Amino acid sequence: MNATALVLTLFISWTLFLLLLMEVLRSQLVVTRRVPANGFQPDNANLSPFMQRLARAHANCVESFPVFGGLLIVALLTERSAITDPLAPWLMLARVVQSGIHLASLSEAAVTARFSAFALQTGIAVYWAWALLMR
Repeated sequence: MNATALVLTLFISWTLFLLLLMEVLRSQLVVTRRVPANGFQPDNANLSPFMQRLARAHANCVESFPVFGGLLIVALLTERSAITDPLAPWLMLARVVQSGIHLASLSEAAVTARFSAFALQTGIAVYWAWALLMR
């Protein structure tokens, strides 16, 4: 499996992990009767700050997948993963760092660091889009 296919699979797996974590924590709240099964808001606004950050971290992955995942898929389908392979691991690392910071804190320093990780992903995506279109 090349780096592009691996990172595409890891990106999907990371998004799935965040979803599963949220669902395990929500299930625990239902089983312990702290929240009724129909008492959840999509953004977890009625739950703990951590649960709210978890919902946003998961949503960030889902929202960015069409761009980042889409470019990885285009590279694979057009057999030009040589364009995406070198930076694909860096994109994945930046995605995990962004999510991890999101889960940890909303402090000004954390938000700045989280944005830096997102900016790196965006820069990689812009380069990939340009390279895939021009080559």
